[in-house]
Amino acid sequence: MPRKKEVVSGTFVKYDAVVLGSGPAGEGAAMKLAKSGLRVAIVDMRDQLGGNCTHVGTIPSKALRQTVSSIIRYQRDPMFQKVGEWKQFTMKQVLQNAHKVIQQQVDTHSRFYDRNRIDVYHGRAYVQDKNTVLVFNAEGVTETIVFQQLVIATGSRPYRPSALDFNHPRVFDSDKILDLDFSIRKIIIYGAGVIGCEYASIFIGLDHKVDLINTQPKLLSYLDDEISDALSYRLREQGVLIRHNEQIDHLETFDDHVVLHLQSGKKIKADAILWCNGRSGNTDGLGLENVGLKPNSRGQITVNDQYQTEVENIFAAGDVIGWPSLASAAYDQGRAAGSNMSGEEGIKPVTDIPTGIYTIPEISSIGKTEQQLTEEKIPYEVGQASFRHLARAQITGDTVGELKILFHRDTLEILGVHCFGNNAAEIIHIGQAVMQSGNNTIKYFVETTFNYPTMAEAYRVATLNGMNRLF
Repeated sequence: MPRKKEVVSGTFVKYDAVVLGSGPAGEGAAMKLAKSGLRVAIVDMRDQLGGNCTHVGTIPSKALRQTVSSIIRYQRDPMFQKVGEWKQFTMKQVLQNAHKVIQQQVDTHSRFYDRNRIDVYHGRAYVQDKNTVLVFNAEGVTETIVFQQLVIATGSRPYRPSALDFNHPRVFDSDKILDLDFSIRKIIIYGAGVIGCEYASIFIGLDHKVDLINTQPKLLSYLDDEISDALSYRLREQGVLIRHNEQIDHLETFDDHVVLHLQSGKKIKADAILWCNGRSGNTDGLGLENVGLKPNSRGQITVNDQYQTEVENIFAAGDVIGWPSLASAAYDQGRAAGSNMSGEEGIKPVTDIPTGIYTIPEISSIGKTEQQLTEEKIPYEVGQASFRHLARAQITGDTVGELKILFHRDTLEILGVHCFGNNAAEIIHIGQAVMQSGNNTIKYFVETTFNYPTMAEAYRVATLNGMNRLF
Protein backbone atom coordinates (compact mmCIF):
# COMPACT_ATOMS: atom_id res chain seq x y z
CA MET A 1 0.00 0.00 0.00
CA PRO A 2 1.13 3.63 -0.54
CA ARG A 3 2.98 5.16 2.35
CA LYS A 4 1.27 7.57 4.68
CA LYS A 5 1.70 11.05 3.32
CA GLU A 6 4.21 13.14 5.22
CA VAL A 7 2.61 16.40 6.31
CA VAL A 8 4.91 19.39 6.68
CA SER A 9 3.81 22.45 8.70
CA GLY A 10 0.28 21.09 8.85
CA THR A 11 -0.63 21.82 5.20
CA PHE A 12 2.22 20.71 2.93
CA VAL A 13 3.16 17.27 1.65
CA LYS A 14 6.84 16.93 0.74
CA TYR A 15 8.41 14.69 -1.91
CA ASP A 16 11.75 14.21 -3.59
CA ALA A 17 9.99 14.15 -6.98
CA VAL A 18 6.50 14.82 -8.32
CA VAL A 19 5.30 13.56 -11.71
CA LEU A 20 2.41 15.24 -13.54
CA GLY A 21 0.57 12.71 -15.68
CA SER A 22 0.21 8.91 -15.40
CA GLY A 23 0.56 7.96 -19.05
CA PRO A 24 3.58 6.00 -20.35
CA ALA A 25 6.05 8.87 -19.82
CA GLY A 26 4.80 9.66 -16.33
CA GLU A 27 4.74 6.02 -15.29
CA GLY A 28 8.23 5.41 -16.68
CA ALA A 29 9.62 8.37 -14.73
CA ALA A 30 7.74 7.58 -11.50
CA MET A 31 8.79 3.94 -11.43
CA LYS A 32 12.43 4.73 -12.13
CA LEU A 33 12.53 7.44 -9.46
CA ALA A 34 10.83 5.20 -6.88
CA LYS A 35 13.20 2.30 -7.57
CA SER A 36 16.09 4.73 -7.10
CA GLY A 37 14.95 5.20 -3.50
CA LEU A 38 13.27 8.59 -3.90
CA ARG A 39 9.97 9.59 -2.34
CA VAL A 40 7.60 10.06 -5.30
CA ALA A 41 4.08 11.29 -5.96
CA ILE A 42 2.09 11.33 -9.18
CA VAL A 43 -0.76 13.69 -10.10
CA ASP A 44 -3.36 12.87 -12.75
CA MET A 45 -6.52 14.70 -13.79
CA ARG A 46 -8.57 11.53 -14.21
CA ASP A 47 -10.13 9.45 -11.46
CA GLN A 48 -8.32 6.44 -12.93
CA LEU A 49 -4.65 6.01 -13.81
CA GLY A 50 -3.22 5.35 -17.26
CA GLY A 51 -3.38 8.76 -18.94
CA ASN A 52 -4.68 9.50 -22.42
CA CYS A 53 -2.85 6.44 -23.75
CA THR A 54 -5.09 4.08 -21.78
CA HIS A 55 -8.38 5.98 -21.88
CA VAL A 56 -8.65 7.71 -25.27
CA GLY A 57 -5.49 6.91 -27.23
CA THR A 58 -3.41 3.83 -27.91
CA ILE A 59 -5.37 1.21 -25.95
CA PRO A 60 -8.96 1.91 -27.11
CA SER A 61 -7.98 2.64 -30.72
CA LYS A 62 -5.86 -0.50 -31.02
CA ALA A 63 -8.53 -2.61 -29.31
CA LEU A 64 -11.01 -1.15 -31.80
CA ARG A 65 -8.67 -2.01 -34.65
CA GLN A 66 -8.36 -5.59 -33.41
CA THR A 67 -12.14 -5.99 -33.35
CA VAL A 68 -12.43 -4.63 -36.89
CA SER A 69 -9.62 -6.94 -38.03
CA SER A 70 -11.57 -9.87 -36.59
CA ILE A 71 -14.69 -8.74 -38.47
CA ILE A 72 -12.69 -8.57 -41.72
CA ARG A 73 -11.22 -12.02 -41.10
CA TYR A 74 -14.71 -13.37 -40.39
CA GLN A 75 -16.09 -11.83 -43.58
CA ARG A 76 -13.42 -13.27 -45.86
CA ASP A 77 -13.64 -16.82 -44.50
CA PRO A 78 -16.10 -18.77 -46.71
CA MET A 79 -16.89 -21.18 -43.86
CA PHE A 80 -18.31 -18.39 -41.71
CA GLN A 81 -20.01 -16.49 -44.51
CA LYS A 82 -22.61 -19.27 -44.60
CA VAL A 83 -23.73 -18.40 -41.07
CA GLY A 84 -25.37 -15.14 -42.06
CA GLU A 85 -24.84 -11.60 -43.20
CA TRP A 86 -22.70 -9.32 -41.08
CA LYS A 87 -24.68 -6.37 -39.69
CA GLN A 88 -23.79 -2.75 -39.10
CA PHE A 89 -22.46 -1.80 -35.68
CA THR A 90 -22.11 1.59 -34.01
CA MET A 91 -18.71 2.58 -32.68
CA LYS A 92 -19.87 2.07 -29.10
CA GLN A 93 -20.89 -1.51 -29.85
CA VAL A 94 -17.58 -2.30 -31.50
CA LEU A 95 -15.74 -0.74 -28.56
CA GLN A 96 -17.34 -2.94 -25.91
CA ASN A 97 -14.26 -5.16 -25.75
CA ALA A 98 -11.99 -2.10 -25.62
CA HIS A 99 -13.64 -0.92 -22.39
CA LYS A 100 -12.76 -4.24 -20.76
CA VAL A 101 -9.14 -3.83 -21.85
CA ILE A 102 -9.05 -0.26 -20.49
CA GLN A 103 -10.19 -1.39 -17.04
CA GLN A 104 -7.68 -4.24 -17.05
CA GLN A 105 -4.93 -1.77 -17.89
CA VAL A 106 -6.05 0.62 -15.14
CA ASP A 107 -6.04 -2.21 -12.57
CA THR A 108 -2.61 -3.42 -13.69
CA HIS A 109 -0.97 -0.01 -13.56
CA SER A 110 -2.64 0.87 -10.25
CA ARG A 111 -0.94 -2.16 -8.72
CA PHE A 112 2.42 -0.87 -10.02
CA TYR A 113 2.00 2.36 -8.03
CA ASP A 114 0.88 0.52 -4.91
CA ARG A 115 3.78 -1.91 -5.12
CA ASN A 116 6.32 0.89 -5.49
CA ARG A 117 4.72 2.96 -2.69
CA ILE A 118 4.04 5.96 -4.92
CA ASP A 119 1.40 8.36 -3.63
CA VAL A 120 -1.33 9.16 -6.15
CA TYR A 121 -3.26 12.43 -6.35
CA HIS A 122 -6.29 12.86 -8.60
CA GLY A 123 -7.01 16.41 -9.70
CA ARG A 124 -5.82 19.38 -11.71
CA ALA A 125 -2.20 20.34 -11.12
CA TYR A 126 -1.01 23.95 -10.99
CA VAL A 127 2.68 24.80 -10.69
CA GLN A 128 2.85 27.63 -8.16
CA ASP A 129 6.63 27.94 -8.17
CA LYS A 130 9.66 25.78 -8.95
CA ASN A 131 9.17 23.75 -5.75
CA THR A 132 5.39 23.79 -5.23
CA VAL A 133 2.41 22.22 -7.00
CA LEU A 134 -1.22 22.79 -6.05
CA VAL A 135 -3.72 19.99 -6.76
CA PHE A 136 -7.39 20.93 -7.18
CA ASN A 137 -9.74 17.93 -6.99
CA ALA A 138 -13.38 17.63 -8.05
CA GLU A 139 -14.63 18.43 -4.53
CA GLY A 140 -12.82 21.75 -4.56
CA VAL A 141 -10.21 20.65 -2.05
CA THR A 142 -6.73 21.97 -2.65
CA GLU A 143 -3.60 20.06 -1.63
CA THR A 144 -0.17 21.65 -1.63
CA ILE A 145 2.78 19.49 -2.62
CA VAL A 146 6.37 20.55 -2.09
CA PHE A 147 9.02 18.88 -4.25
CA GLN A 148 12.67 19.00 -5.11
CA GLN A 149 12.26 17.87 -8.70
CA LEU A 150 9.33 17.82 -11.12
CA VAL A 151 8.48 15.81 -14.26
CA ILE A 152 5.90 17.20 -16.68
CA ALA A 153 4.35 14.26 -18.55
CA THR A 154 0.85 15.57 -19.22
CA GLY A 155 0.61 14.20 -22.76
CA SER A 156 -1.29 15.71 -25.66
CA ARG A 157 -4.76 16.03 -27.11
CA PRO A 158 -6.15 16.43 -30.63
CA TYR A 159 -5.61 19.89 -32.10
CA ARG A 160 -8.95 21.65 -32.50
CA PRO A 161 -9.05 24.63 -34.89
CA SER A 162 -11.44 27.35 -33.75
CA ALA A 163 -13.20 27.34 -37.12
CA LEU A 164 -14.79 23.93 -36.41
CA ASP A 165 -17.61 23.36 -33.91
CA PHE A 166 -16.57 20.21 -32.06
CA ASN A 167 -19.72 20.42 -29.93
CA HIS A 168 -21.73 19.49 -33.02
CA PRO A 169 -22.77 15.80 -32.87
CA ARG A 170 -21.35 15.13 -36.36
CA VAL A 171 -17.94 16.78 -35.87
CA PHE A 172 -15.33 14.54 -34.21
CA ASP A 173 -11.69 14.38 -33.23
CA SER A 174 -9.79 11.19 -32.37
CA ASP A 175 -10.91 11.41 -28.72
CA LYS A 176 -14.57 12.16 -29.36
CA ILE A 177 -14.92 9.53 -32.11
CA LEU A 178 -14.75 6.80 -29.48
CA ASP A 179 -18.20 7.95 -28.30
CA LEU A 180 -19.86 7.75 -31.73
CA ASP A 181 -23.23 6.20 -30.91
CA PHE A 182 -25.19 6.41 -34.17
CA SER A 183 -24.83 4.54 -37.45
CA ILE A 184 -23.12 6.25 -40.37
CA ARG A 185 -22.56 5.27 -44.00
CA LYS A 186 -19.92 7.81 -45.04
CA ILE A 187 -17.25 9.71 -43.11
CA ILE A 188 -14.72 12.38 -44.06
CA ILE A 189 -11.32 12.00 -42.38
CA TYR A 190 -9.35 15.27 -42.56
CA GLY A 191 -5.64 14.67 -42.08
CA ALA A 192 -3.79 11.63 -43.45
CA GLY A 193 -1.13 11.24 -40.80
CA VAL A 194 -0.79 8.12 -38.68
CA ILE A 195 -4.10 8.59 -36.84
CA GLY A 196 -6.00 9.51 -40.01
CA CYS A 197 -4.70 6.47 -41.90
CA GLU A 198 -5.44 4.16 -38.98
CA TYR A 199 -9.04 5.36 -38.75
CA ALA A 200 -9.45 5.16 -42.53
CA SER A 201 -8.56 1.45 -42.23
CA ILE A 202 -10.99 1.01 -39.36
CA PHE A 203 -13.97 2.71 -40.98
CA ILE A 204 -13.50 1.05 -44.37
CA GLY A 205 -13.25 -2.23 -42.46
CA LEU A 206 -16.65 -1.45 -40.93
CA ASP A 207 -17.99 -1.10 -44.48
CA HIS A 208 -18.33 2.70 -44.40
CA LYS A 209 -17.46 4.97 -47.30
CA VAL A 210 -14.35 7.01 -46.48
CA ASP A 211 -12.94 10.20 -48.00
CA LEU A 212 -9.38 10.68 -46.70
CA ILE A 213 -8.22 14.29 -47.10
CA ASN A 214 -4.43 14.60 -47.23
CA THR A 215 -2.85 18.04 -46.98
CA GLN A 216 0.42 16.59 -48.35
CA PRO A 217 1.33 15.19 -51.80
CA LYS A 218 1.54 11.56 -50.56
CA LEU A 219 0.70 9.45 -47.53
CA LEU A 220 3.21 9.34 -44.66
CA SER A 221 6.09 10.69 -46.75
CA TYR A 222 8.69 9.84 -44.09
CA LEU A 223 8.15 6.15 -44.78
CA ASP A 224 10.07 4.23 -47.41
CA ASP A 225 8.43 5.09 -50.76
CA GLU A 226 7.51 1.50 -51.51
CA ILE A 227 5.79 1.06 -48.15
CA SER A 228 3.91 4.35 -48.51
CA ASP A 229 2.79 3.34 -52.00
CA ALA A 230 1.68 -0.07 -50.69
CA LEU A 231 -0.48 1.60 -48.05
CA SER A 232 -2.04 3.94 -50.64
CA TYR A 233 -2.78 1.02 -52.95
CA ARG A 234 -4.27 -1.07 -50.16
CA LEU A 235 -6.56 1.71 -48.89
CA ARG A 236 -7.75 2.48 -52.41
CA GLU A 237 -8.28 -1.21 -53.14
CA GLN A 238 -10.52 -1.42 -50.07
CA GLY A 239 -12.53 1.59 -51.22
CA VAL A 240 -10.97 4.62 -49.51
CA LEU A 241 -11.01 7.74 -51.70
CA ILE A 242 -7.72 9.59 -51.04
CA ARG A 243 -7.52 13.27 -52.00
CA HIS A 244 -3.96 14.65 -51.91
CA ASN A 245 -2.79 18.29 -51.68
CA GLU A 246 -6.07 19.58 -50.30
CA GLN A 247 -6.80 22.24 -47.67
CA ILE A 248 -10.02 23.03 -45.82
CA ASP A 249 -11.85 26.23 -46.66
CA HIS A 250 -14.81 25.82 -44.34
CA LEU A 251 -17.25 23.24 -42.99
CA GLU A 252 -21.04 23.38 -43.08
CA THR A 253 -22.90 21.38 -40.43
CA PHE A 254 -26.50 20.18 -40.54
CA ASP A 255 -28.69 17.99 -38.36
CA ASP A 256 -28.16 14.91 -40.51
CA HIS A 257 -24.91 15.57 -42.43
CA VAL A 258 -21.87 17.79 -42.96
CA VAL A 259 -20.42 19.40 -46.09
CA LEU A 260 -16.67 20.02 -46.33
CA HIS A 261 -15.61 22.85 -48.65
CA LEU A 262 -12.01 22.62 -49.86
CA GLN A 263 -9.86 25.47 -51.13
CA SER A 264 -9.69 23.69 -54.49
CA GLY A 265 -13.43 24.25 -54.88
CA LYS A 266 -14.47 20.67 -54.10
CA LYS A 267 -17.47 20.01 -51.86
CA ILE A 268 -17.81 16.70 -50.02
CA LYS A 269 -20.96 15.57 -48.22
CA ALA A 270 -20.86 12.93 -45.50
CA ASP A 271 -22.63 11.76 -42.36
CA ALA A 272 -19.73 12.95 -40.15
CA ILE A 273 -16.22 14.37 -40.21
CA LEU A 274 -13.24 13.17 -38.18
CA TRP A 275 -10.53 15.81 -37.71
CA CYS A 276 -7.07 14.21 -37.47
CA ASN A 277 -4.78 17.12 -38.25
CA GLY A 278 -2.25 17.49 -35.45
CA ARG A 279 -2.06 17.35 -31.67
CA SER A 280 -1.40 19.90 -28.91
CA GLY A 281 0.58 19.44 -25.71
CA ASN A 282 -1.45 19.56 -22.48
CA THR A 283 0.33 22.52 -20.91
CA ASP A 284 -2.35 25.21 -20.79
CA GLY A 285 -3.49 25.99 -17.27
CA LEU A 286 -0.46 24.32 -15.66
CA GLY A 287 0.97 27.61 -14.44
CA LEU A 288 4.27 27.15 -16.29
CA GLU A 289 4.58 30.90 -16.64
CA ASN A 290 5.20 30.98 -12.87
CA VAL A 291 8.53 29.21 -13.40
CA GLY A 292 9.50 30.92 -16.65
CA LEU A 293 8.62 28.09 -19.03
CA LYS A 294 6.93 29.04 -22.31
CA PRO A 295 5.56 26.21 -24.46
CA ASN A 296 5.52 26.63 -28.25
CA SER A 297 2.39 27.32 -30.31
CA ARG A 298 1.40 23.63 -30.08
CA GLY A 299 1.78 23.56 -26.28
CA GLN A 300 5.04 21.61 -26.39
CA ILE A 301 7.98 22.04 -24.00
CA THR A 302 11.62 22.22 -25.09
CA VAL A 303 14.08 19.89 -23.33
CA ASN A 304 17.76 19.00 -23.68
CA ASP A 305 19.26 15.51 -24.16
CA GLN A 306 18.62 14.77 -20.47
CA TYR A 307 14.92 15.71 -20.82
CA GLN A 308 15.62 18.74 -18.65
CA THR A 309 13.78 22.01 -19.31
CA GLU A 310 15.25 25.50 -18.97
CA VAL A 311 14.42 25.25 -15.27
CA GLU A 312 17.11 23.08 -13.66
CA ASN A 313 14.86 20.95 -11.43
CA ILE A 314 12.01 20.52 -13.93
CA PHE A 315 12.04 17.76 -16.57
CA ALA A 316 9.54 16.75 -19.27
CA ALA A 317 8.90 13.64 -21.37
CA GLY A 318 6.36 12.07 -23.72
CA ASP A 319 3.95 13.76 -26.12
CA VAL A 320 4.30 17.05 -24.26
CA ILE A 321 7.82 17.47 -25.74
CA GLY A 322 6.70 16.65 -29.29
CA TRP A 323 8.31 14.16 -31.67
CA PRO A 324 8.00 11.21 -31.93
CA SER A 325 4.79 11.21 -29.84
CA LEU A 326 4.69 7.44 -29.46
CA ALA A 327 3.68 5.54 -26.32
CA SER A 328 6.71 3.28 -26.67
CA ALA A 329 9.14 6.20 -26.86
CA ALA A 330 7.32 8.10 -24.10
CA TYR A 331 7.86 5.33 -21.55
CA ASP A 332 11.58 5.16 -22.34
CA GLN A 333 11.86 8.97 -22.26
CA GLY A 334 10.26 8.98 -18.82
CA ARG A 335 12.70 6.33 -17.57
CA ALA A 336 15.62 8.28 -19.03
CA ALA A 337 14.42 11.46 -17.33
CA GLY A 338 14.09 9.59 -14.02
CA SER A 339 17.59 8.17 -14.41
CA ASN A 340 19.05 11.62 -15.02
CA MET A 341 17.14 13.07 -12.07
CA SER A 342 18.39 10.37 -9.71
CA GLY A 343 22.01 11.04 -10.65
CA GLU A 344 22.81 8.17 -13.00
CA GLU A 345 25.50 8.93 -15.56
CA GLY A 346 25.83 8.08 -19.23
CA ILE A 347 22.08 8.00 -19.92
CA LYS A 348 21.48 8.34 -23.65
CA PRO A 349 18.40 10.05 -25.08
CA VAL A 350 15.83 7.78 -26.72
CA THR A 351 16.70 7.28 -30.40
CA ASP A 352 16.46 4.54 -33.03
CA ILE A 353 12.74 4.23 -32.39
CA PRO A 354 10.80 1.77 -34.55
CA THR A 355 7.79 3.17 -36.36
CA GLY A 356 4.56 1.36 -35.59
CA ILE A 357 1.45 2.29 -37.59
CA TYR A 358 -1.67 0.27 -36.85
CA THR A 359 -3.44 0.46 -40.16
CA ILE A 360 -5.01 -2.73 -41.53
CA PRO A 361 -2.56 -4.28 -42.26
CA GLU A 362 0.15 -2.77 -40.05
CA ILE A 363 3.29 -0.86 -41.00
CA SER A 364 6.53 -0.88 -39.04
CA SER A 365 10.07 0.17 -39.87
CA ILE A 366 13.45 0.99 -38.40
CA GLY A 367 16.60 2.46 -39.87
CA LYS A 368 17.16 4.22 -43.19
CA THR A 369 14.82 4.34 -46.19
CA GLU A 370 15.86 3.87 -49.81
CA GLN A 371 15.48 7.61 -50.38
CA GLN A 372 17.85 8.43 -47.51
CA LEU A 373 20.47 5.91 -48.58
CA THR A 374 20.35 7.17 -52.16
CA GLU A 375 20.77 10.80 -51.05
CA GLU A 376 23.67 9.80 -48.79
CA LYS A 377 25.26 7.83 -51.68
CA ILE A 378 25.56 4.68 -49.60
CA PRO A 379 25.88 1.55 -51.78
CA TYR A 380 22.98 -0.61 -50.69
CA GLU A 381 21.00 -3.56 -51.92
CA VAL A 382 17.44 -4.70 -51.31
CA GLY A 383 16.11 -8.04 -50.10
CA GLN A 384 12.37 -8.65 -50.27
CA ALA A 385 9.95 -11.31 -49.08
CA SER A 386 6.34 -11.20 -50.22
CA PHE A 387 3.92 -12.49 -47.59
CA ARG A 388 1.87 -14.29 -50.22
CA HIS A 389 4.76 -16.76 -50.67
CA LEU A 390 5.07 -17.62 -46.96
CA ALA A 391 3.38 -20.79 -45.73
CA ARG A 392 2.29 -19.19 -42.44
CA ALA A 393 0.62 -16.28 -44.25
CA GLN A 394 -1.14 -18.71 -46.60
CA ILE A 395 -2.42 -20.66 -43.59
CA THR A 396 -3.77 -17.56 -41.78
CA GLY A 397 -4.99 -15.86 -44.94
CA ASP A 398 -2.93 -12.73 -44.21
CA THR A 399 -1.11 -12.74 -47.54
CA VAL A 400 -1.07 -8.97 -48.11
CA GLY A 401 2.32 -7.41 -47.37
CA GLU A 402 6.06 -7.73 -47.58
CA LEU A 403 9.27 -7.54 -45.59
CA LYS A 404 12.05 -5.41 -47.04
CA ILE A 405 15.66 -5.39 -45.82
CA LEU A 406 18.15 -2.72 -46.92
CA PHE A 407 21.80 -3.67 -46.47
CA HIS A 408 25.28 -2.41 -47.43
CA ARG A 409 26.53 -4.11 -50.59
CA ASP A 410 30.09 -4.49 -49.31
CA THR A 411 29.82 -5.07 -45.56
CA LEU A 412 26.32 -6.66 -45.61
CA GLU A 413 25.41 -4.46 -42.60
CA ILE A 414 21.66 -4.07 -42.13
CA LEU A 415 20.77 -0.43 -42.79
CA GLY A 416 17.00 -0.52 -42.60
CA VAL A 417 14.06 -2.89 -42.20
CA HIS A 418 10.58 -2.06 -43.49
CA CYS A 419 7.48 -4.20 -43.09
CA PHE A 420 3.92 -3.89 -44.38
CA GLY A 421 1.49 -6.61 -43.38
CA ASN A 422 -0.26 -8.35 -40.52
CA ASN A 423 1.78 -8.25 -37.27
CA ALA A 424 4.40 -5.95 -38.83
CA ALA A 425 4.84 -4.18 -35.48
CA GLU A 426 5.89 -7.51 -33.95
CA ILE A 427 7.95 -8.76 -36.89
CA ILE A 428 10.09 -5.61 -36.98
CA HIS A 429 11.66 -6.33 -33.59
CA ILE A 430 13.61 -9.28 -34.97
CA GLY A 431 15.36 -6.94 -37.40
CA GLN A 432 15.78 -4.29 -34.71
CA ALA A 433 17.49 -6.76 -32.36
CA VAL A 434 19.92 -7.93 -35.03
CA MET A 435 20.69 -4.35 -36.16
CA GLN A 436 21.66 -3.41 -32.60
CA SER A 437 23.67 -6.56 -31.91
CA GLY A 438 27.33 -7.30 -32.55
CA ASN A 439 26.38 -9.48 -35.53
CA ASN A 440 24.42 -6.86 -37.45
CA THR A 441 24.71 -8.24 -40.98
CA ILE A 442 22.22 -10.16 -43.11
CA LYS A 443 24.37 -13.28 -42.60
CA TYR A 444 22.54 -13.77 -39.30
CA PHE A 445 19.34 -14.59 -41.15
CA VAL A 446 20.85 -17.33 -43.31
CA GLU A 447 22.98 -18.77 -40.52
CA THR A 448 20.05 -19.03 -38.09
CA THR A 449 17.30 -21.66 -38.23
CA PHE A 450 13.77 -20.24 -38.03
CA ASN A 451 10.71 -22.18 -36.94
CA TYR A 452 8.55 -23.29 -39.84
CA PRO A 453 5.98 -22.15 -40.70
CA THR A 454 6.37 -18.66 -39.17
CA MET A 455 6.23 -15.07 -40.33
CA ALA A 456 9.79 -14.68 -39.00
CA GLU A 457 10.88 -16.86 -41.90
CA ALA A 458 10.40 -13.74 -44.06
CA TYR A 459 13.83 -12.56 -42.87
CA ARG A 460 15.54 -15.63 -44.34
CA VAL A 461 13.58 -15.34 -47.60
CA ALA A 462 14.33 -11.61 -47.92
CA THR A 463 18.03 -12.15 -47.19
CA LEU A 464 18.39 -14.86 -49.84
CA ASN A 465 16.54 -12.60 -52.26
CA GLY A 466 18.96 -9.76 -51.57
CA MET A 467 22.09 -11.90 -51.72
CA ASN A 468 21.03 -13.12 -55.15
CA ARG A 469 21.38 -9.52 -56.34
CA LEU A 470 25.04 -9.30 -55.36
CA PHE A 471 27.78 -9.93 -57.90
